[in-house]
Amino acid sequence: MIKHIAVPALMVAALCFVSTPAWSDKGHKGKDEEGHVAELVKDATVTIDQAIKTALDAAPGTAVEAELEKKHDKTVWEVEVLGADGQVTEVHVDAATGTVIDKEAKHEKHGKKDKKEKH
Repeated sequence: MIKHIAVPALMVAALCFVSTPAWSDKGHKGKDEEGHVAELVKDATVTIDQAIKTALDAAPGTAVEAELEKKHDKTVWEVEVLGADGQVTEVHVDAATGTVIDKEAKHEKHGKKDKKEKH
């Protein structure tokens, strides 16, 4: 009877052990990603705190994520803001000038974005 339980238990344990890296938080990020971020930071004169404040002025709510990215050959802060209505809005702030480039409503179910306003 123990053999009947032990074999499946060992198989499940082995499967968990082998697939653990797939659950890793690190994902594909590594040294290349760190180098990319370092390059973006060199272009940014606007701090993350300043970008979040600007984004919240443009779309009131709670900032839930901020990320430095390259879009259309510009370094921008992409700030996600959760509004009182439960909608998430992405606000793109120019990392060099601090001006709002645009705002997009983000729909969580499908991951689609609707352009809301462009500056």
